[in-house]
Amino acid sequence: MKTTNFFIALLVSLSSFAQVHRTEIQDSVRKGIVVDEFIYEDAPFPQCHASTMAETPKGIVAAWFGGTREGFKDVNIYVSRLIGSKWTVPEVAAEGIIDQQTRYACYNPVLYQVPGGELILFYKIGPRVIDWTGWLVRSYDNGITWSKPEKLPDGILGPIKNRPLLIGDTLVCPSSTERDGWKVHFEYTNDNGKTWEKGPDLNDAKPLTGIQPSILRHNSNTLQALCRSTNGTINQTWSYDNGKTWSMLSPTNLPNPNSGIDAITLKDGRHILVYNHVKPKEREEDGWSDRSPLNVSISDDGIHWKPLLVLENEPKGEFSYPTVIQSSDGIVHISYTWKRKKVKHIAIKLT
Repeated sequence: MKTTNFFIALLVSLSSFAQVHRTEIQDSVRKGIVVDEFIYEDAPFPQCHASTMAETPKGIVAAWFGGTREGFKDVNIYVSRLIGSKWTVPEVAAEGIIDQQTRYACYNPVLYQVPGGELILFYKIGPRVIDWTGWLVRSYDNGITWSKPEKLPDGILGPIKNRPLLIGDTLVCPSSTERDGWKVHFEYTNDNGKTWEKGPDLNDAKPLTGIQPSILRHNSNTLQALCRSTNGTINQTWSYDNGKTWSMLSPTNLPNPNSGIDAITLKDGRHILVYNHVKPKEREEDGWSDRSPLNVSISDDGIHWKPLLVLENEPKGEFSYPTVIQSSDGIVHISYTWKRKKVKHIAIKLT
């Protein structure tokens, strides 16, 4: 009887230890998270993807595309505003209407708050990615109402997924194309999207590929852009003249399962990267693999990255296309696609 009681006590002790250990692990991978929520619970669309955020003078605004399914003609750009601690009901900010006879899907919104000016929403319209055209709408009331759509010049797509960077009077927009292989380039506007210049492709997609760059600032002259790729790695390009010219693409030591990423430079000079730390499966075409877990890493130099948080880690789940900003109070805000059904919002207080 004593032996039986001993084993029961041992099992209880081991179970308690395992529970404590799991709790410690859970706490360690989610340390600093102060908000973990969905931006909406119910919406007039079954699927969503590709969220973006910006801080306005009246608070944070989020946007994404939603509809029956990515690529369907009913896919619009939706917007929600964070008022206090609650998000407003999603509303349509842009549609894919070209003219009375033609309507296509909308894709990849990017929000940009002009300092002291309007909130710009860049987005794309097209039947396929390779046929995208670039568009924008403007809000002069912090995302409540929006102007008539403005089509960008032919060959200009605007920031393709991640936010632009204002340098002097020039808005440097990270962009890319997919028509003849995945190629990275930058676009420039000195008047908030009225006139444009386009830079050269930074790769020939043979073999290094790249799309959807995120810009990091290292010092007064040096920038780095991290890109999604089909090579199984996050690829990068560097500028040493404040974004006027850029190096050819090169690989980093970070994995990429052909999934969108985002990265920013924090106010203290460190860099934050949100991505799926997943190595592509062997023989998988174009580097495709799972979009879980969803990870956050931090770096002092943009080269050596340390794990910071695990936002999601459900086998076979899709947690993808993150966007990250740091608000004026120092809080880091991240949003991302949650199983293509909802948009998740995470707020992190860093130490």
